[in-house]
Amino acid sequence: MHNPLLQTFTTKHNSAPFNEIKEEHFLPAFQELIKLSEKEIHEIVNNSEEANFENVIEALAFSGDQLEIVSSIFFNLNSAETNDEIQKIAQEVSPLLTEFSAKISQNEKLFAKINKVYNEKEKYHLNEEQQMLLTETYKGFVRSGALLNETEKEEFKKISIELSTKSLQFGQNVLAETNNYFKHIIDEKDLAGIPEAILQQYREEASERNLEGFVVTLQYPSFLPLMTYAENRELRKELALANGKKSFQNNEFDNQNLIKEIIHLKQKKAQLLGYKSYADNVLEERMAKDPAKVKVFLNELLEKAKPFAEKEIDELKSLAKADGIEEMQSYDHTFYAEKLRKAKFDIDDEELKPYFQLEKVQDAVFGLAKTLFGLEFKEISEIQKYHEEVKTYEIFESQESRIKSQESRTKNQEPSTDNHQTTKFKALLYADYFPRKGKRAGAWMTSFKNQFQKNGENFRPHISVVCNFSKPSSDIPSLLTFQEVTTLFHEFGHALHGILADTVYPNLSGTSVKWDFVELPSQFLENYCYEPEFLKTFAKHYETGEILPDEKIQKISDSKNFMEGYQTLRQIGFGLLDIAYHTDSEKVGDVKTFEVEETKATNLYPSNPETMMSTSFSHIFQGGYSAGYYSYKWAEVLDADAFQYFKENGIFNPEIAAKYKVLLSSGGTKDPMELYKSFRGSEPKVESLLKRAFG
Repeated sequence: MHNPLLQTFTTKHNSAPFNEIKEEHFLPAFQELIKLSEKEIHEIVNNSEEANFENVIEALAFSGDQLEIVSSIFFNLNSAETNDEIQKIAQEVSPLLTEFSAKISQNEKLFAKINKVYNEKEKYHLNEEQQMLLTETYKGFVRSGALLNETEKEEFKKISIELSTKSLQFGQNVLAETNNYFKHIIDEKDLAGIPEAILQQYREEASERNLEGFVVTLQYPSFLPLMTYAENRELRKELALANGKKSFQNNEFDNQNLIKEIIHLKQKKAQLLGYKSYADNVLEERMAKDPAKVKVFLNELLEKAKPFAEKEIDELKSLAKADGIEEMQSYDHTFYAEKLRKAKFDIDDEELKPYFQLEKVQDAVFGLAKTLFGLEFKEISEIQKYHEEVKTYEIFESQESRIKSQESRTKNQEPSTDNHQTTKFKALLYADYFPRKGKRAGAWMTSFKNQFQKNGENFRPHISVVCNFSKPSSDIPSLLTFQEVTTLFHEFGHALHGILADTVYPNLSGTSVKWDFVELPSQFLENYCYEPEFLKTFAKHYETGEILPDEKIQKISDSKNFMEGYQTLRQIGFGLLDIAYHTDSEKVGDVKTFEVEETKATNLYPSNPETMMSTSFSHIFQGGYSAGYYSYKWAEVLDADAFQYFKENGIFNPEIAAKYKVLLSSGGTKDPMELYKSFRGSEPKVESLLKRAFG
């Protein structure tokens, strides 16, 4: 059988040949590529030359490149375009990859060579990036069990395999529960308050299922508008319960036992390595360093934010009381928050959406990347895609173009579009914006191929941005809520981290940084959405071309911190729950009871015994945020401080943009705090966040 995954890709930019790839290609490809990668490791181990940086550390860094590419293709599809067959393959493949990884990390002869190079590092006169690669390689092996005895190594491997399969199952259960639910509504009166554009979306969903009337699902673009606008309180309650019950229904997709199994396995893994808890193990390699520091950080923010949050909720309760609701519930929050936002700022999402056409917002993101970093985006059709809705772009870089653009801006002229300069290919971008049955909820950035340099060539990355925005209808384009606008900027901030990558080694490239540093570029870019100067360049009515009026732009800017107290408490609650799971796993008996106890300080509404957040908390039980969810708030300190620097000197300042570009392009080659200080001139100040959030 011809297997395209085992061939050198001959497509443009050596991009993934999606049209040729079939499900049955994956398992044989993984099996063969694991063998080839093992052969590469064998050659490193059995090299008769004396072990040195080049023939051990560098050789290891560049090994298994095709396996890495195929893994990226497969697991990205498992998130964005999955089906029963892919999920079945994932359950087979994950243990194979985990076992392969364990075989490498526990190879005594290989580690002996790494250890030798590490202990003799002074004699190699390594540059900064080489030193980082050597250190991270050595620590990675130690943290993967290289110093364990044979019995412990076998136990470590067994645990790792179990974790990979159980984490996968967790995500599959959540996706199944999301896809299995829908609410069929016949009478339009039951949907009073919901804008016509959303009703049309519900009609089209019903039509796709061959039903009359309307269908609401748990997909974000369907669920959120109902919670925001539906006057029917019972309907809001029903949908909120359905969403909150995901994988918490004592059925085949229930995640309660899986949670307990996952956290206990993580704890055993950490203890094997000599750590008190899994959180201690993880945080040793993060900016925060230990769980105590994370708890102090979150609780300090809690103390500052809670009075603001309580005041906000009191305002909502007053509105609810006027409607005869004596005890407000969590499923009332979004509805009354929207009412209050409209009353305070005279804006609502449906009023703003016509000014945020998806294509225009994307153009704005692209334009900002050009202004700050000299990047040009060109849509192309020659790149194969995994779904017809995906759009593909070539990205080019021109330093000269950026400077001219800035000069024109300072003279209040239109930015220069002079493209006569030499440009170089920078990256390939896949943009995938709409929900589908085979696509998990949420938004994320990922890559199909990392950036690296080898044999004098700079291999450029293939980046993917995935969201779940409302699809265009027959007569209305995809229109975004303002929150969705910030979501696109957020994910594109991550994308820029990958696009601008300029390191030698793939495992130090792009977003391969300390986890509590990885959210800085994403959250930083969101700040531009609130800047009137920038908003005016793209917030234009999709029918008339009218620019969003100044007073509305000002109100968006003024409303930036609306419900900031509540949102901060919500994030702190997630962070505290995450740390609790990974420091006190032995205390977890009943998962619901544990969740309630650990989040009670941040809960502003009564806990519903029928719902639970943990069972769909994919960030920590399926994704990479275990013992790391705090990093969203941690990175907010960084992004508030970084953007303050721009604000003080001009939000398009070319000199500061150039320094920030260095931060992004450096990936994981330097300590993140040192990288930040090189950009900012000082460590970040928590006051920047507090000032932005609460004045």
